[in-house]
Amino acid sequence: MTQPESSSKQPVDPSRRDRLKPLELIGFAVVLSVFAGLVVLMATREIALAGIFAGAAFIVTVMVVALVGLGGKPSAEDEAARKDLQHPDDVWH
Repeated sequence: MTQPESSSKQPVDPSRRDRLKPLELIGFAVVLSVFAGLVVLMATREIALAGIFAGAAFIVTVMVVALVGLGGKPSAEDEAARKDLQHPDDVWH
């Protein structure tokens, strides 16, 4: 039996948009946390409380964005990569 040649596989290079996507999501969380911190700071004039709310808003935003991202349907490339991981062509010795 012959095994398929592994040289036919091309490495997948993510696009610039795909590489910067995590930074965009973190930036979104930072903007929302700064907004929450400023709202609390304007309302109470306590810096410590504003920092606590900003930190909590950052964590909650990151968690919500991550959960929404997990809920999406995977692309065709992701499904192909998962199949490749489940049934690798190379035999490990």
